[in-house]
Amino acid sequence: MERKVGTTSRGIRAPIIRQGDDLAQIVVTSVLEAAESEGFALNDRDVVAVTESVVARAQGNYAGVDAIATDIKKKLGGGTVGVIFPILSRNRFAICLRGIARGCKKIVLMLSYPSDEVGNELVSLDRLDEAGVNPYSDVLTEAKYRELFGENLHPFTLVDYVKYYGDLIRAEGCEAEIILANNPRAILNYTKTVLTCDIHSRARTKRILKAAGAEVVCGLDDILTESVDGSGYNERFGLLGSNKATETTIKLFPAECGDLVLDIQKRFLDATGKHIEVMVYGDGAFKDPVGKIWELADPSVSVAHTPGLEGTPNELKLKYLADNDFAGLSGAALKEAIEERIRSKGDLAGSMASQGTTPRRLTDLIGSLCDLTSGSGDKGTPIILVQGYFDNYTM
Repeated sequence: MERKVGTTSRGIRAPIIRQGDDLAQIVVTSVLEAAESEGFALNDRDVVAVTESVVARAQGNYAGVDAIATDIKKKLGGGTVGVIFPILSRNRFAICLRGIARGCKKIVLMLSYPSDEVGNELVSLDRLDEAGVNPYSDVLTEAKYRELFGENLHPFTLVDYVKYYGDLIRAEGCEAEIILANNPRAILNYTKTVLTCDIHSRARTKRILKAAGAEVVCGLDDILTESVDGSGYNERFGLLGSNKATETTIKLFPAECGDLVLDIQKRFLDATGKHIEVMVYGDGAFKDPVGKIWELADPSVSVAHTPGLEGTPNELKLKYLADNDFAGLSGAALKEAIEERIRSKGDLAGSMASQGTTPRRLTDLIGSLCDLTSGSGDKGTPIILVQGYFDNYTM
């Protein structure tokens, strides 16, 4: 019988992961038990993906507010610090901000507007237009922001982040001044010591600040790059990718886990004889069209992956072929012609017949699929099995 199903993505339930657990064995056992229970088989080039959250938990990669404060004081001096471009998130940044404030005498908090880097709005573009505000050049004080726009609650969390972040800073005994601006140079009118908290644009922001005369510049990726008094750390990403664990602790992005994905791959090969691709994934890369929020609060969609997941798709656009090259065919003749073109497609870089296919890395595409499948709540599926992703119309 002709195959009728293409790519599938399954959330695989697993035990609650604790520090020190043999995560590789849990992943393999959970997938094999699910296959037996649900009656499906594993195939070569299936993808097993594990969310970064349980990897960091198994590693025990946690840090407390005091560890953050100690590193902030050491690297930024403990005086007045400009903290610029944080995302608006109780989960992603609030606990980090507690630690930052605990390590400073004063914080000048500079928020980007109308939204943060991942799309959380402080005010709409329409309201900026009505007020005659130019977000590319205008610097707003907190008082001016309130005068023009009043209180603005996040549409999903109902939090006024300007007030919330100001209160967090002051609760740590630190003086707070809040401004809104998008040019990183604006912070240098307040202090020459800067902690830049943007994620994907951080290298550019650091470069601009240093060229403009900043004396000390760090990013979140420079904080907790090594253990402080026994804390967890991330040598590559520091505080980037961290999540709230408790009101005083964060779970950091996983430490190096390239060995983990290779170990899981080998265990699947030993158990099944199948060559399974494996990745550890973070936030996916997609946008909510209503709330305008991107994911991508992690510094990378793929924390680690096996070599078979390198590269980008090499795919033909079937509707292009049907509407152009084979416009005069239909039925079995059309199907046969398209299948033959797929079999002989070769490298499609620059080809018109591949236009409109998604020009992104495989790890970003598959990681996004996995993140959407697993969700971030109580589904209990930190492992995702993707099957048929590398198949095409001929398979």
